[in-house]
Amino acid sequence: MKKYISELIGTLVLVLFGCGSAAIAGNILGNLGIAFAFGLSIVAMAYVIGDISGCHINPAVSFGMWITKRMDTKDFILYVIFQCIGAIIGIAILAYFINSCPSLGGYLTTGLGQNGFGSASSVGITMGGAFVVEAILTFVFVFTVLGVTRTEKTAGVAGIVIGLTLAFVHIMGIPLTGTSVNPARSLAPALFMGGQALSQVWLFIVAPLVGALVAGLIYKYLYPENKTLPYDEI
Repeated sequence: MKKYISELIGTLVLVLFGCGSAAIAGNILGNLGIAFAFGLSIVAMAYVIGDISGCHINPAVSFGMWITKRMDTKDFILYVIFQCIGAIIGIAILAYFINSCPSLGGYLTTGLGQNGFGSASSVGITMGGAFVVEAILTFVFVFTVLGVTRTEKTAGVAGIVIGLTLAFVHIMGIPLTGTSVNPARSLAPALFMGGQALSQVWLFIVAPLVGALVAGLIYKYLYPENKTLPYDEI
């Protein structure tokens, strides 16, 4: 049970501080600051819960681990459930923070760092373009996670590498889609915002899973011997 609770807490922190930076401090931090808020959240959590759960805190990462047989089906399902619960709690806390500041006008006004395409994108990216962007960014992220956690030689720096990778995919992705690469991170704000965010969230669930699937399959091709660390030793 400890690994599931760890995933809940880790996802909560990622969503609270990542989406919170976008919603509350985006005008101050800019896209670079928001990207590093997401990345640093991963770094922090990796060195706290990494030896308990592997610090996936992302259904796409767990899917990649499952594809490469580094976790069983039961754990995959429970990881995803607890990640989504953690994300929802994180967004609920963020919504409370925003609603506690009258000058912000409420979370429906500020937003909750939700993802989007078309009119919900700052550059008006098309649905097809958004799908490709999210699939590719997630592929890069999950492929990196699988690679850097492959052996004990790199496991010690995995948290830093993964955090920096999440930051750099956000740098390009934020203007396009707001950057998901994480279905739980997208689902939670969409549930609270409703409307357009909720109607578009399917893309930010499906595209990251497609990217993770491709990453997992290519990884298995490159490393057919599958001599990798189990997920709880990352």
